Order: sequence, then C-alpha cells, then structure tokens
Amino acid sequence: MIGVINKKLEGDLKKASYVRKMFEQGEELRRLRGADKIFDFSLGNPEAEPPQSVRESIARHAADGAPGLHRYMSNAGYAFARERVAEHLAEQSGVGVGAGNVVMTVGAAGGLNIVLKAILEPGDEVAVFAPYFKEYDFYAENHGGRVVPVQTSAASAFRPDAEALERAITARTKALIINSPNNPTGAVYDEACLRELDGALERCGQKYGTRILAISDEPYAKIAYDGVRVPQALACFRNAVVVSSYSKSLALAGERIGYVAASPNIEGVGELVDGLVFCNRVLGFVNAPALMQRVVADNAGAGVDMAYYAERRDAICAILDEAGFDFVRPQGAFYVFPKVLGGDEEAFKDRAVAHNILIVPGSGFAGPGHFRLSFCVAADAIRRSRDAFLALAAE
Repeated sequence: MIGVINKKLEGDLKKASYVRKMFEQGEELRRLRGADKIFDFSLGNPEAEPPQSVRESIARHAADGAPGLHRYMSNAGYAFARERVAEHLAEQSGVGVGAGNVVMTVGAAGGLNIVLKAILEPGDEVAVFAPYFKEYDFYAENHGGRVVPVQTSAASAFRPDAEALERAITARTKALIINSPNNPTGAVYDEACLRELDGALERCGQKYGTRILAISDEPYAKIAYDGVRVPQALACFRNAVVVSSYSKSLALAGERIGYVAASPNIEGVGELVDGLVFCNRVLGFVNAPALMQRVVADNAGAGVDMAYYAERRDAICAILDEAGFDFVRPQGAFYVFPKVLGGDEEAFKDRAVAHNILIVPGSGFAGPGHFRLSFCVAADAIRRSRDAFLALAAE
C-alpha cells in the first residue's frame, strides 16, 4: 500500500507522547469500568477552575459589543496586552522588559516553536535537563534541530549540574531549555543554580564563539509550595528568553494563550523579536487568541488558589509514603516522580492499570525507572485511590 504520510511522521507516530497514550487508554477504561472506578493521574489537565476575576473578565469582554473584538491584530499581539505582560515581568525580575520585547503566542508550545524556528539551523542542538517534557524533541526536530539531554538524578533532587551541561555543549548548541518548576519532577531550580548555568553558557559561548540562549519554559512558575521562591530567569541569565502560558497559572489550558519575552540584554534583541513575529505568522499561528489577550491583560499577575494544589500534593504524597514508594517531594508544578517498584516500568505500568491507576512511565520523560503522577485532579479521587496504591505496592 502506498503511504499517505511521510516516513518521518510514521516514525514520530510510533514514539508519540506516552502521556496522550495513557490518557486515551483511560478514556477506554472509563467506558468499560466506569469513570468513578478509574484513578487517572496521566494528564496535566487542571481540574481547577479559573479564578473568579478571570471568569468575570471573560464574560465582560465576550459581551462587549464594540466593533473589531474578534478581528486580526498585529502578529505580535495587541500592544496593550504586550505592555501589561512586560510591566509584570519587569516588576518581578527588575529587568527593563518593554512591550517591544514581548510576543503574544498560542500557548507556551506555540512560543517554544517560534523561538526554535527563529534560531535553529539544520543540525543545531538544544540542551535540556532530563527528565524532561518529551515534546521538546519534536519541537526541535520541527525546525531541523535535535535535543541533547543532560541527566539529573533523584539523589540530587533533580538539581541540574553546570559541569555536566558544559560537557554536553558543542559548537552546534544554540539553546538550553530550562523548565522550572519542572515537569515531570516538580523540582524548582534555585537562583544559585540558575546563575551557575548562566556561567556555563557564557564560558561555552566564549569557547566556541557562539551565543547560547537560555529558554526558560515557565508554565508552572506561579505554582510552588512551602514558601519556595521560583527565581526569575530574566534576572539570572544574560541571554534569557522566557516562554510561558496561562494554561496552569490561570487554569486556561484549553484557551491556548501565552507569550515569549526576550531579554533586552540580548545583543540584537530587536532582530530576534522581529524573527519571532515573522515565525508566529508563517508557522500558521498568525496571532494569539484575541479575546484571551484581553483577559490576560486584565489578569497578568493573577494566579490560581495555591491551597488547591497544596492539598492535592500533600494527599498524594501521604499515600505514596504509606505505600512505601521512594520519591522526591515536589517543590512546584503538580507532578510527582516516584521510582517504580520492581524495576520494570512497563510491567509496573500494566500492574497499575490492573488496579485502575493510570500513570505515565518515566521513559516518556527520559527518566526510566520512575513514573509520573499528575495530581491536578479531584481531591476525592486522590483520597479514593489510597487502597489501590496500597494494593499495587503490596503486589
């Protein structure tokens, strides 16, 4: 039979997101066994509702009868939205970010793609700290690049090692993607860590005569626990590009709204931003959603109720503790990344499914020997999963 899709896509489909595979398996299990019997910890899809101020803003703007509400605007986004985002970032970081440094995007995924398209030549490399969100592989490949993982470990609470990063960087390295708070580990990289990484990027840039961007992927930046402070990448890296979304911080995952902000300290930042705006258009995003730009401009500094996530983190960690799992308590985001029992993560995943627990094996994040639980689910579902986890561990 003559194939319809290209060979690369055929291969990509075979190694497609483990997260989505498990979510789809969950849909089938809910149909067969009943939704109330399935404990689905596979997908980072916030069960929380947006803050009241966000819902009010959506209603107000949707009801606005002013002409032009739903028309195109500049590919970079509305000037007032970019200004509000820039003001918030400047206030948080102490770096003079202006509206001209900001591009509104179709979520953080859209933002990462326009950055990588703007900077990568065929064969270029993007360093990432493993475990990591495996879609980064596809995003880099979309634009001729490839991801180079730099391993971290549970023994060091998944803290990145600047020396390991330096060993991984070559003359083809164009960027380092940092994700803190991290998906899937929940680790938060402190300020000292980020400054060490910046020093490594500067030394390698001088060594190879290149400039390496620090791309900070920050959808979880407002979700941190126990008084942990999430440092500002703009303040810690000279060549910082912040990519973020409101999917998690405002529980607007389905609205696909985010931004890219390039540090004014980057030499040639104007050319970079022009490139980002062009890539926003030619990748087919055209512009970020018009209604949502208005909503986030009203709520740039808002966030979901952290008590909501803290309650769920504490509940799942208590169950894992009782069942005897080995894990690092997450400092941020809404994931925990325990070690599998028995060593074989595929067999462990299948045993979990037999107990109606849906997890994502660590290999789906370049972290074999572990599994990810997403605890942004109903608190009652977490509590009811206790007996299933205890039975799974007892096996």
